[in-house]
Amino acid sequence: MAVGFTAELSNERYGQYNGRMTKIVILSCMMAAMGGLLFGYDIGISGGVSSMEPFLRKFFPKVYRRMKEDTNISNYCKFDSHLLTAFTSSLYIAGLVASFFASKTTRSYGRKPSILIGGFAFLAGAALGAAAANIYMLIFGRMLLGVGIGFANQAVPLYLSEMAPAKYRGAMNNGFQLCVCIGVLYANLINFGTEKIKGGFGWRVSLATAAIPASILSIGSIFLPETPNSLIQRGSDHQKVKLTLQKVRGTVDVQAEFDDLINASSTASNGPCHNPLQLILQKRYRPQLVMAIAIPFFQQVTGINVIGLYAPLIFRTIGLGESASLLSAVLTSLFSIASTFMSMFIVDKVGRRFLFMAGGTIMLVSQLLVGGIMAYKLGDHTDRMTEGYAYSVLALICVFVSGFGISWGPLAWLVPSEIFPLEIRSIGQSITVAVTFVFMFIIAQTFLTMLCHFKAGIFFFSGGWVFVMTVFVYFFLPETKNIPIEQMDRIWMKHWFWKRIVGEEIEM
Repeated sequence: MAVGFTAELSNERYGQYNGRMTKIVILSCMMAAMGGLLFGYDIGISGGVSSMEPFLRKFFPKVYRRMKEDTNISNYCKFDSHLLTAFTSSLYIAGLVASFFASKTTRSYGRKPSILIGGFAFLAGAALGAAAANIYMLIFGRMLLGVGIGFANQAVPLYLSEMAPAKYRGAMNNGFQLCVCIGVLYANLINFGTEKIKGGFGWRVSLATAAIPASILSIGSIFLPETPNSLIQRGSDHQKVKLTLQKVRGTVDVQAEFDDLINASSTASNGPCHNPLQLILQKRYRPQLVMAIAIPFFQQVTGINVIGLYAPLIFRTIGLGESASLLSAVLTSLFSIASTFMSMFIVDKVGRRFLFMAGGTIMLVSQLLVGGIMAYKLGDHTDRMTEGYAYSVLALICVFVSGFGISWGPLAWLVPSEIFPLEIRSIGQSITVAVTFVFMFIIAQTFLTMLCHFKAGIFFFSGGWVFVMTVFVYFFLPETKNIPIEQMDRIWMKHWFWKRIVGEEIEM
């Protein structure tokens, strides 16, 4: 039976548009991708401040006393606190709710306003978190950060996929994940520096410096041009849209792409159902809906955000000191950036499916080895791992984040943002973001408890999911590289499985 191979589609079957990579596209996509900095900074900063002793003393004294004084508690359970995980996970509930408001904003007013709202909300959250005098201020500040990330994560991947030419769409969209990785690195470097500040207020500096990427995005988004796809969707004058398209493509010969935009807009406006949520539930959009749910779900159960959110706590668990743990988190961030940068250069050459499966294999092997070493060398009451084994775990985690960086990191944002037809694009991206936040919340809220009960088995648990999702990609995800975004609905007609579901309706 033809499985993955029939999903590989020749680019010659699809019309390619005229145009080139213009300065306006490069600059606009670079600025919009800064939205990833907000997401990455938050992922990195929360785990770092959660490992700082002055922060724990002020807001989580029970955790601090357990870490310092309780010699009877398991190494895996020292940081198990529902209040501590609520600090981390409250952001994702706010982001979940905000993503649906962002869908309406993005569809009705454009991609640019959503990015702008995201930047300003993140600014407000950074200010409140840095000034927090009690746990309530701290968590409310986190929720404002969540609103900012909800709007930015909903709009930015769409903006990048719509602005970029088809043959460069993978590289440009992966810039979002690259900025996420840079944000994590920036946060880890800030944490490493502020941990050394005397006086116990270093955590305030860490939370306050979130204002820097938020300011860059807020100011920069004011000058972003709107995408031609959004302009046509909102009923702008066709001549104005065509002039905008000519400007961003760097050529006057844009008729083929312009006609596809008109057709996509006509399909969206003349369809029998104008409620986007009801529309995406129709049978002909079943493949896109499945991918909008499955891909972000699989991304979260890889265990990557466990590393991002709690890396310093994991490194402290295996016996590294406070400063060494923060420095180790910096090292993993560097590997993540390098691998994501490599993915940008090869994603439009080797394709999405190859990177998904190669990265999945790397992640699976490294997680099984980490779990094996921790199960063998870190008992419940062992003082610490020997230095050699501790650094072996660190090295394997670097391999793991590298595998994630070439595959599920950038591609879990890229693929959903490029597969939706115009009429369901905004709601589809909102579902992707919402699923991401739901499972980030669940994982952030439960990981420390799972670590306490599963111990090293937590890595085998994540490894099992990596195996499942790699098989899923092989069987059910068709290749999307170099295919124009407004022609993407045709790939499901050629797929061995999805053509059984959507074939008849598309042909009608």
